[in-house]
Amino acid sequence: MTLFDYWVERLDLKGWKDELPSELKSFYDQENYTKSKAYHLAHHELGLWQTVVSLIVGVNFLQFHGFERLDQWVRSLGYNPIYSGLVYFGVWAVAGQIIGLPFRIISTFRIESKFGFNRTTVKTFITDMLKALVLGVLLGGPLLGFILWFFERYGFSYWAWVWGAIVMFQLLLLWVAPVWILPLFNKMTPLTDGELKNEIQAFATKYSFELSGIFTMDGSKRSTKANAFFTGFGKLKRIVLFDTLIAKHTVTELVAVLAHEIGHYRLKHIQRQLIVSVITLGATLWLFSLAMENPFLFLWFGVSQTSTYLGLLLFSIALSPISRILGLYSLSLSRKYEFEADRYSIETYSQPEALVEALKRLSVENLSNLTPHPLKVFLEYTHPPVLQRLSAIRKLQGIPS
Repeated sequence: MTLFDYWVERLDLKGWKDELPSELKSFYDQENYTKSKAYHLAHHELGLWQTVVSLIVGVNFLQFHGFERLDQWVRSLGYNPIYSGLVYFGVWAVAGQIIGLPFRIISTFRIESKFGFNRTTVKTFITDMLKALVLGVLLGGPLLGFILWFFERYGFSYWAWVWGAIVMFQLLLLWVAPVWILPLFNKMTPLTDGELKNEIQAFATKYSFELSGIFTMDGSKRSTKANAFFTGFGKLKRIVLFDTLIAKHTVTELVAVLAHEIGHYRLKHIQRQLIVSVITLGATLWLFSLAMENPFLFLWFGVSQTSTYLGLLLFSIALSPISRILGLYSLSLSRKYEFEADRYSIETYSQPEALVEALKRLSVENLSNLTPHPLKVFLEYTHPPVLQRLSAIRKLQGIPS
């Protein structure tokens, strides 16, 4: 997998065209276009080093019976299987964070700063990390504890009950995240009265789209990159605009982007992706129940004693190549949905040029790769490349691309 990923990255970099695509010449100059290639190359090199380090650590951990040694230490503490599992997963998670931390620091404070994106202070970086850790303990800990307790008590044949519990937990998080979790990391303020708010409300009213609010998020606290998103369900549906997006785009461009986001909801993209994830989760738990009946899962990783908590961890590692293959379907759906949401924006807001201008501007502001290799897109992209989206919009307008 590591060698394959490296090959794909090299293909992507080699496919970068030296000449700026004509579609974006009015937005990009050659200097910034060259800068965008350097930006992606810097992240590619950092990602390569991180992959190599992770691979070396992982292979050595396996070679020197790390799973078995850690399991023996956890068992020596004398806890019951549920607490032992929480300790094992906690150590594993902390170790992963420690290994990845230097690369996050380099990415944020070196690469992102070098190319003018970073606005994250050391204080914000540390507090974000601590908040994420606390949330992981408060939310993930009880869920993991329940899973371990249920399987220990009722056995693996009742995996469907765990499936249902996890789905309910995920739905609850999706419902409350806009109100309770997002504000922990970013300041969310209602959009002030004015032309933009009036235009958004007029569009939402015209198409009977009920909102609990339109909010501005202080994205500039961490980066100059711009974004917008739709979040929440039911009466907690919200539209969130980065302050960086508002600062750099016209009112018509912003409404066109928001019409795109509303399109995802109207066309049931969010619901469909949720269904796919629920089905995938169910299939994963079913496979896990079968794997736990086979001692080879533990023997492969050099573990002498079976346990539910270690089985969960080892199964997730063993399944990762298959999960990646299955994820290709979700990625292809996501790219398809982006085209459909673009179409929804054009057909409802009737400002195709506003969406075109917004997409171009976002690509330039974020130093996007304008011509990624098709294999890279197929394997990793949730959104189609901007030139493909622009070409599809032109076809809808009846304009040859």
